[in-house]
Amino acid sequence: MAKKETKRKIVLASGVFDLLHLGHVRFLEEAKKVGGKDAELIVIVARDSTVEKRKGAKPVMPENQRRALVESLKVVDEAILGYEDFNLGKVIEKIKPDIIAVGHDQDGMEKEVRNYVKSKGLKIKVVRIGKFGEDELDSSSKIKQKIIEHYIRR
Repeated sequence: MAKKETKRKIVLASGVFDLLHLGHVRFLEEAKKVGGKDAELIVIVARDSTVEKRKGAKPVMPENQRRALVESLKVVDEAILGYEDFNLGKVIEKIKPDIIAVGHDQDGMEKEVRNYVKSKGLKIKVVRIGKFGEDELDSSSKIKQKIIEHYIRR
């Protein structure tokens, strides 16, 4: 009897990934682990226009570079740019994830995802990935602040 093929679980993660740092890498590693052995990790990288609308400022690095950097990570199977008109439903319909991983700092996103999944009656697991230690440079904003404090000529 032939061995039954098990479908690879698809894990969906998203973020801005501006000034890629170790916190981003750990988040993506943990997101993939949630899917189990042979999981496929697909990452949505936020468009510059979405970041500007949501955070009030454009990212330091342009969207194509942020996407390429994320996709170059060993743990990531595919990185794609989000839709210009940020649309959670379109993303979920296109990718059909088994699991959606959200970061420790993505409260608004987690709520949106959970509400959408529940309202559509989808069988998608939503998992929150915890924070990893208190590294001095564990966020893009901390990196920007350190640059300002230490490297701007007085």
